Amino acid sequence: PAAAPGVRAVVALACSAGLADLFAGEGVTVLTAPVDDVDEDALLAAVLGTGAEQVVVLPNHPDVTALAARAADRAREEGRDVVVVPTRSAVQGLAALAVTDPARRFGDDVVALAEAAAATRWAEVTVAEQEALTSAGRCHPGDVLGSAEGDVVVIGADLATVGRDLLDRLLSAGGEMATLVVGEDRALGDTVCAHLAAVHPTVEVVRYEGGAGAVPLLVGVE
Repeated sequence: PAAAPGVRAVVALACSAGLADLFAGEGVTVLTAPVDDVDEDALLAAVLGTGAEQVVVLPNHPDVTALAARAADRAREEGRDVVVVPTRSAVQGLAALAVTDPARRFGDDVVALAEAAAATRWAEVTVAEQEALTSAGRCHPGDVLGSAEGDVVVIGADLATVGRDLLDRLLSAGGEMATLVVGEDRALGDTVCAHLAAVHPTVEVVRYEGGAGAVPLLVGVE
């Protein structure tokens, strides 16, 4: 479709239906796929399909940024003004969307989104699928990993303990708000929320359900 002059849109990548619903609720066009299955042609189609002249793309994962940049280059050849804000996690994408302002010049809005994303420290709790040497030592399949900004900082045996430890580490550097995206294990979300209320009572907590396909726990701290 031809671009509508002056119209803006945001396209976000989401790895689960729960995350897709979150972004769609913000009025965003969402491409839902596991990180390893994101397709450049599908992303290009999503960008062009917005019909907007100016489009921001939120990759929401470091492994998708280069692919998003290639799709953006192709969209520019079609006459669209496309900018990739290199969000490394869905929580950075949500932080960026919270500050978007259609009344601002497009370039200024892109800068504001990028700054909000960069100001959000992100972490996640996952389960190791294979043996590997990490920043925190050797992990084995089934170990619970707590990663901050992509580096493993905690290796443990259960999700709740690692989740609590990870939050304590993140908040030791300060933070006023913690955004939690909980995967399929809702009890894990309850446990870490209770921990935050008890140990970090001044921190505002926002909880979302990521559902099936999401990592067990995704955290953003601002």
